Amino acid sequence: MSQTHVSFLGLGVMGFPMAGHLAQAGYAVTVYNRTPGKASAWLEQYTGQMAATPGEAAQGADIVMMCVGNDSDVLEVGEAALAQMRPGSVLIDHTTASATVARQLAKQCADADIGFLDAPVSGGQAGAEKGQLTVMVGGDNSVYEKIKPVIDCFARHSQCLGPSGSGQLAKMMNQICIAGIVQGLAEALHFGQRAGLDCSQVIDVISKGAAQSWQMENRAHTMLNNEYDFGFAVDWMRKDLSIALDEARRNGSTLALTALVDQYYAEVQKLGGGRWDTSSLLARLT
Repeated sequence: MSQTHVSFLGLGVMGFPMAGHLAQAGYAVTVYNRTPGKASAWLEQYTGQMAATPGEAAQGADIVMMCVGNDSDVLEVGEAALAQMRPGSVLIDHTTASATVARQLAKQCADADIGFLDAPVSGGQAGAEKGQLTVMVGGDNSVYEKIKPVIDCFARHSQCLGPSGSGQLAKMMNQICIAGIVQGLAEALHFGQRAGLDCSQVIDVISKGAAQSWQMENRAHTMLNNEYDFGFAVDWMRKDLSIALDEARRNGSTLALTALVDQYYAEVQKLGGGRWDTSSLLARLT
């Protein structure tokens, strides 16, 4: 594996540990981050190299992975890397971005005889650190099967779901589900508090039945304690929901609840909670 050169572009709360798992698995890893200090900090923990630009990082790489901010970042970093990648290599985008950008990059890669996968992840910072992410993949299945052992370094499950853009569309579904579940949980806790119940005890009971969810198991008690410092921020969730709502307008689907919860998150932002985690929907009710 040391002969397989993997470059990782973007060392945020997700990319930093993801790249770390690759290094620990024995791959030759080169990292790039817009803020060089992050790359230097990564090298203090893991074995690898750092590059000054995305293009420099991509030179000679068999696989280039990126996890950046939004559509414009994906295009800027992805195209800079693509310009230096060799035919037969693979570009993988782990950013949560639009399906439109995924298809655009897929075409550019195909023209250069480079494989491309859009592969957004779910599981949050904790999942990235533990190597337990879920990866939703769009693109050619043969390319996916080729690089799956690399993704397995930081994923508990990955799956190719269709042509380019399918991974991003699946991630939109993921965020739509989360938005509705968290809002339901917030309203239930608010209701219970107003009814004078010991909500912590109630959650211990109903989490054993049909109301159970990951959010209930992992966030209900912290929500009751007004603790909202658990990773995925409201600002990021609004970015993701905006992508989903834009796609819904294109494909004619109705996302009434998602649009409503998006506005509730806007209210949380007005409370100063842009960097609170997504369970902070309860804050606007108390």
